[in-house]
This record gives sequence, structure tokens and C-alpha cells, in this order.
Amino acid sequence: MPAHTQSPSRTKGSVDIRLPWWAVALPMLAFVVLLVVIADPAQAHAANGDPAMGRILEHIRHTLAR
Repeated sequence: MPAHTQSPSRTKGSVDIRLPWWAVALPMLAFVVLLVVIADPAQAHAANGDPAMGRILEHIRHTLAR
């Protein structure tokens, strides 16, 4: 006769949450990429001077400052 095992007792109000693999992997990947960029800033090259993008960013900054 096989012995029956009891499932672990849970406290009142506890919730069993299981995350998919990508919910852990994607934040870790983003962290590693940012860490590499910070650790080796020589690899990060500035884009060519596009004055339109600067004007847009300046406009957004002034709008948010109000």
C-alpha cells in the first residue's frame, strides 16, 4: 500500500504565483546589456548631429518644465 504524502501547508491568504521563463530572462538581459554599455562607454558612438532631434527634445523639455 503506497503512503500518501501531504502537500505543503499554506498559510491563510497565500497565493501560488508562477512566472513564465521570459518574465525573468528579459529583465536580466536588459540589465546585462545596460551594464555592458556602462562598463565600456567607448563602444557607444554618438549619432551624427541631427538638429531636428535636438529641437524636438528641447521642445519636450520646455513643455514638461511648465
